[in-house]
Amino acid sequence: MKNIIVTSLRKDAGKTSVIVGLTKNSSQQMGYLKPFGDRLLYRKKRLWDFDAAACTTAMGAEESPEAMSIGFDHSKLRFMYDKNTTAEKVREIAALNSVGKEFMFIESGTELNRGLSVHLDALSLCKYLDGELLVILSGTNDQICDDAYALKRTLEHTKVKLAGVIINKVHDIEDFEAVYHEHFEALQLPLLGIIPFIENLTHPTMQFLSDLFFAKVLAGDKGLSNTIKNVVVGAMSADAVLRVQRFNKESKLVITSGDRSDMILAALDTQAAGIILTNNILPPPNIIAKASAASVPLLLVAQDTFNAAKKVDNLVSLLAKDDSDRMAQLQQLIKEHVKYSDLLQ
Repeated sequence: MKNIIVTSLRKDAGKTSVIVGLTKNSSQQMGYLKPFGDRLLYRKKRLWDFDAAACTTAMGAEESPEAMSIGFDHSKLRFMYDKNTTAEKVREIAALNSVGKEFMFIESGTELNRGLSVHLDALSLCKYLDGELLVILSGTNDQICDDAYALKRTLEHTKVKLAGVIINKVHDIEDFEAVYHEHFEALQLPLLGIIPFIENLTHPTMQFLSDLFFAKVLAGDKGLSNTIKNVVVGAMSADAVLRVQRFNKESKLVITSGDRSDMILAALDTQAAGIILTNNILPPPNIIAKASAASVPLLLVAQDTFNAAKKVDNLVSLLAKDDSDRMAQLQQLIKEHVKYSDLLQ
């Protein structure tokens, strides 16, 4: 069995998406671990890692995502484990989850050194499991080049084997190859592929926002798969907001207080993709009924409007376990742009 530790040098490089795409392009039995969980998901009174839930669904794995992470918090991990017991625990959960598998993808934390102080960084995982390192590079073109040099320097001081490098979210592949091809040849890094930037993969769904806010879904469950492309904060009057160009665009999310009936009705009348109701204030029953009939999700959250809008503005859209359309698109991207057979031998 082959253990592939997947990491990156920057946050939100797309590790989980690449794993899902690779999995979807192989008929072999795959397993997954994320020893250091860092994307906490709470659902049905259980805690698991958001990425683990997505990957296990893509693989059709029977193992529970809860069994794929040792912990989520530095302080608890320091209290529970030292270096030796951490290595033992990683090998233990790897053995449990690898039964009947031909490949194991072990995803690191957000970047290469994440979890270093609790002995769960990517290089430590490679040593514990005798694994090979798959590195996902992303960012601006210059950042990708800088990270490639940094990776080369890091690997020169370790005995870790590099399975390959995949470059993700590149806006102009032809231009990138023309400018940086010679750099990668000089570094002698095994480049498995360059994946283009696809804008719609960055748009969150209402289901993702529901999970992010731990929201209560008041209505519109059928619309939770709606994609958000524009965000409008309903802090002005309904008459004024209707004159805002962005309010009349498709696939919009409206964030407003639950007592702003005028704003909520305006959002429903202009076919919003979803509405976040802040301050834990319930709207009148007739509004909930109208949203339900239109399949527009109403998410009730505890945050005030300012903090809810700030959270949405700072979010990075993650791959959700029930996002089958996005998984199919990732499968096609990997098929077209990555030499995955070189990795999955």
